[in-house]
Amino acid sequence: MFESIFKLSVPVAAIDIAIVSVALYYLMLLVKGTRAERMLWGLGVIVLVYFVSQRVELVTLHWILSNFLGSIAIFIIVVFQQDIRRALAQMGKVLSLKDAMKPREVLEETANAVRAMSSSKTGALIVIERGVDLGEFGAAGVDLDAKVSEELLRCIFSAASPMHDGAVVIRRARLFKAGCILPLTEKELAESLGTRHRAAIGLAEETDAVVIVVSEETGEIMLATGDELFAGVKPEEIYGHLKRLFPGESGLKKTMLPRQAPG
Repeated sequence: MFESIFKLSVPVAAIDIAIVSVALYYLMLLVKGTRAERMLWGLGVIVLVYFVSQRVELVTLHWILSNFLGSIAIFIIVVFQQDIRRALAQMGKVLSLKDAMKPREVLEETANAVRAMSSSKTGALIVIERGVDLGEFGAAGVDLDAKVSEELLRCIFSAASPMHDGAVVIRRARLFKAGCILPLTEKELAESLGTRHRAAIGLAEETDAVVIVVSEETGEIMLATGDELFAGVKPEEIYGHLKRLFPGESGLKKTMLPRQAPG
């Protein structure tokens, strides 16, 4: 392989290496934080053991690993089929910008929906992903991959919707899933706080996600981040709070909100 590379002209060889490097870099980004990342590390260990067994002449172990690696392509397709579909979809979105939304627009649409649902006392549980991948928490949810809009969020949480009791997950400026089941916190909470609030704190304890809760009883807005629950967030202030939690275009930097007094 290296002999073939050295036979190429310097500019062609440089372009070839650059393309492969960029492809590997984006592949690593696509699987970062997913189940595929951990399994790829496991495959890396198996490949390493394969070469070591060949070097030290561990015949039986080398034969077993040779047969396993011989069908590795089928193994990868079967085990990583969901991650492969997601990766291909992400690659396609790079070429198609018609549905692209800026983080600011996502926060505006979300804030508008929260204000409207607070006014109508429509219960809601909205999760916005940050650095930690939330794929495992959406396993029982309904795939949407839709543009985030006030109308769609209000429709999902309307009493007539079969998904209104679950959580909505927003990922990479897209409405990722709906009807998701979140882990409940083990902490002692006030009796006025229901299942949505327990789920919001439970997810915030395990991840760095921002979780918004709208009470079905009172219309009160609460916001969970880290291990804190901020009560009494005023409808007109929710967009400002989201901007503090998602500064800049990346939307990944974590900041803390000043605690709000219940009101």
